[in-house]
Amino acid sequence: MTLVLVVEDNEMNRDMLTRRLERKGLAVECAVSGPEGIRMAGEVMPDIVLMDVALGEMDGWEATRAIKADPRTTHIPVIALTAHALESDRKKSLEAGCSEFETKPVDIERLIAKIKFLIN
Repeated sequence: MTLVLVVEDNEMNRDMLTRRLERKGLAVECAVSGPEGIRMAGEVMPDIVLMDVALGEMDGWEATRAIKADPRTTHIPVIALTAHALESDRKKSLEAGCSEFETKPVDIERLIAKIKFLIN
């Protein structure tokens, strides 16, 4: 079963995304901050990380750079999640090491297709 690590500080967004992913047959672990996401990526070794970019004291781009800098987790694909559909956000996400970019509200079918593509 595919294991997804969702890094999202908004409880409602986190719960809704978790339920939708689980209904699609994915296992989900959650982190509520950048530092927790980095720690959990190394501990649970997910198949993929869904990273909110607008986190608290450490944004998702910084957390992604830390995940990509760790030899244990550098291979894990990261999809940036943001409410901003600006090209500058997409560019910043890719520069931080994200493999893909998805805007909120999440189109679950498109997100699942991206997850499948990145882990196969």
